[in-house]
Amino acid sequence: MSDVFKRVEVKKSDYTKTMGAHREDIGPHVVRMRKGAIPDYVKLTPFQDMSWRIMGKYATEKASGNQVLEENLMKAHMKIRVEEYYAYVVMATVIMTIVGIAIAVGVGVVLFGLLGVSILLRVLISVVAIVLLPLMTFFVLSGSPGSKAKGRGKDIDKRIAAAMSFISAMASADVNIDVIFKELSRQKVYGEIAAEAAWITRDTELLGSDILTAIKKAAKRSPSSKFQEFLQGVITTSTSGGQLKPYFLLKADEFQKDNKLAMKSQMETLGMLAESFVTVVVAFPLFLVVIMAIMAIVGGGNADMTVILLYMVVGLMIPISQFGFIFVIWNMSKESAM
Repeated sequence: MSDVFKRVEVKKSDYTKTMGAHREDIGPHVVRMRKGAIPDYVKLTPFQDMSWRIMGKYATEKASGNQVLEENLMKAHMKIRVEEYYAYVVMATVIMTIVGIAIAVGVGVVLFGLLGVSILLRVLISVVAIVLLPLMTFFVLSGSPGSKAKGRGKDIDKRIAAAMSFISAMASADVNIDVIFKELSRQKVYGEIAAEAAWITRDTELLGSDILTAIKKAAKRSPSSKFQEFLQGVITTSTSGGQLKPYFLLKADEFQKDNKLAMKSQMETLGMLAESFVTVVVAFPLFLVVIMAIMAIVGGGNADMTVILLYMVVGLMIPISQFGFIFVIWNMSKESAM
């Protein structure tokens, strides 16, 4: 059988067998691609390429054992080696150091020197520009893969209940487990779960791995603990001789219940935020304005200071608190949106 996409016939209850799943000699093999398909090469951006050429040797020595960064790059699906990314981070930090020195010289020394600003303030601004700017660049870029991985994990967690319904429906139709993940990878509505399923299909159909090995690898690189637990359960159920169809149905029901509890918790949180909004943003500023006006009239204090405080309450406190509540509610609705 020359085509890797053809599969042997299996029993309805056997969901784990794929072509060559139990072969010991599955090494290099021919894969038939669709007509007109061309290889998709991973290319660095011009700045990343320049960073690798300049900082490549240093980055190779420093980042070779950075397992955390390597795992975050894998979980974030960032198609770049850990040495190349570390070289990019170091080069960006060096450039921002040069920019900070230029800012310190141009603003802290020349401009403020002409305006007669005190030497202490000039030194403070120079130190902030030289130290803070490179540190922020280094930590932001170093943490970017981890942030993207967490974002992918949140996307998986919010779509996993619907994806489990899809998987359990296909399993009820006696579809093989490798075909289930292949069809799941085509359903872009499931977001990052479809991307994880696509990597499983890549491992089985292009790299020649059996389905259990591909699922095991996917469990290790998945940024979602729920999806990891589900994949590990697939491996445990298969290797222990259990049936996958009841397992899929059980997990679908479990994730649906978890989703309902999460929605209920979110509604309670929104109710609490609504009450807090009325108290903090609506009632408290009104009482504060009235009390300040009465104190200014009765106490006979500095009227100008009272007016300034009133302007601060009306112009700063109320808008900032409103935008803060709007951002929190928008972020919660965005995370729960399907």
